[in-house]
Amino acid sequence: MDEVPNPWFSWTYLERNSDEVLRQLSIHTTLTLQAIAIAVLIALPLAIVARRIPRLAGPIMGLSGVMYTIPSFALFALLAPFTGIGRTTVLIGLVIYALLVLVRNTLVGLQGVDADVVDAAKGLGYTPTRLMFAVELPNALPSILAGLRIATVSTVALVTVGVVVGYGGLGQLMFRGFQSDYRAQILTASILCLLLALVLDLALVLLGRLAMPWTRRRQTA
Repeated sequence: MDEVPNPWFSWTYLERNSDEVLRQLSIHTTLTLQAIAIAVLIALPLAIVARRIPRLAGPIMGLSGVMYTIPSFALFALLAPFTGIGRTTVLIGLVIYALLVLVRNTLVGLQGVDADVVDAAKGLGYTPTRLMFAVELPNALPSILAGLRIATVSTVALVTVGVVVGYGGLGQLMFRGFQSDYRAQILTASILCLLLALVLDLALVLLGRLAMPWTRRRQTA
């Protein structure tokens, strides 16, 4: 009896399951974007506080680091009894993992702003708020963007772990493929994860060039 073909590449799989593949890709993408957006909204104020009140920098970074070291499977399992099975649990976990990178890079960027530039702005009468948003944050953008790129790509990968609570986007397809030994399903989901990470990373690079036109002038000078 001939063995049933089980290829790694299969257009037939995509044709027959395109709706499900697109649905899981959409879930994966929206989860990633939502998690990063929420993490940025939390990380930015935390980094500013750590910059303004140095004695709080250690506790803020320490707490972020401790949460980051919790294994993803364990974290989702620990959250599930309180937040339920599904999207909310996965989203909270993704935000927690993105925080360390975003807070650290934002704080490093703020601390790296040239002291002479800060002193000059103070001499011009800049208030602390105006100084932060008009001088320090713009100068910290390269570091912030680097952290954002790392957090985004890692979040794309971590979404797949959400399968442990039944909401893993493309991870659902991978899990089903491993269960049934369906290679095309496994590889399709894996490639889509890689492409999603690449597209989002390139989008952030373009966004960075738009937000920091002075970097383009340096490169062409």
